[in-house]
Amino acid sequence: MMSVLASCGDDTTAGDLDGRALYAQSCASCHGADLTGTNRGPSHLSIVYEPNHHPDESFRRAISDGVAAHHWNFGDMPPVSGLTDDEVDAIIAYVRDEQEAWGFEPYPPEG
Repeated sequence: MMSVLASCGDDTTAGDLDGRALYAQSCASCHGADLTGTNRGPSHLSIVYEPNHHPDESFRRAISDGVAAHHWNFGDMPPVSGLTDDEVDAIIAYVRDEQEAWGFEPYPPEG
């Protein structure tokens, strides 16, 4: 994700916040509108991001602090500024709903 991303299930809301819209504004430019990644960032449907490997707290830290590249060759992810804790929770809820709906892709990616 980039800090100025055009952003990075059925219940895509957390409280009154729309996780799908927040993801589109803050995550999608790097991680894809459909969560399958772009040439700038990996797919959030990768098995790498399943909850036992990258729990919700990992997403929170990556958004707030950025993260050094460690599974992928996209470079380091800078922090994403301007999101409240509730907005981050809504984004994570959306990602988890989509992961549950679509399942996970293998790592490393095929093809």
